[in-house]
Amino acid sequence: MEYLTHTLLQPSKTRILVEQLLAEKSSWQDGRKTAGNQAAKVKNNLQLDKQSKIAIENSELVKNHMQNDQLIKNYCLPKRIHGLVFSRTSNGQGYGMHVDNAYMKSGRSDLSFTLFLSEPNNYKGGELCLQTMQENKEIKLAAGQIVIYPSTSLHSVNTVTQGERLVCVGWIQSYIASNEDRSILFSLNAGAKGLLATHGHSPKLDLIFQAYNNLLRRLGD
Repeated sequence: MEYLTHTLLQPSKTRILVEQLLAEKSSWQDGRKTAGNQAAKVKNNLQLDKQSKIAIENSELVKNHMQNDQLIKNYCLPKRIHGLVFSRTSNGQGYGMHVDNAYMKSGRSDLSFTLFLSEPNNYKGGELCLQTMQENKEIKLAAGQIVIYPSTSLHSVNTVTQGERLVCVGWIQSYIASNEDRSILFSLNAGAKGLLATHGHSPKLDLIFQAYNNLLRRLGD
């Protein structure tokens, strides 16, 4: 399965974000309120009210960092970054295996992401589990790092057995709905830019960039 892990926020910005979220005492609510019918049966956590001032401000902060990150732009080809939620999972809580809804009020889910805000040594358990054909891949990243993966994947969050897991989750509607097409375009673009950096501009490279952009027009929506 294709997924991307990447540092999105530097430590100082991550610490400030965490301090602001934890200082908000009155806007945390049962996470099942925003889950789909099936997901609500296996979801057990708290999330920040999406309409609260602190949630809106920090959702925009995260979204802006993602929109300005060149690697994320190349990998995701984002048309819309939407539905951001700040989530807290404490001792005994987790999120069972589920798949994200294809369409939400905020947009289509082509890619899902988790931005880790707690340092991994501050809690036990809480790994994001992505189900592949052969195994469950467990992911637990440093604070400020993000993992982006296809929304078509079955996934879960292991039960937290000590401490507290704080994350931001959300979804991306891409200009390219197909995971396979998006992967091909990412490889083509990365290869072309690598050749440009190594060998400089050439008419042959112009043809590769032409092919990339024309494929993007043909495959995109």
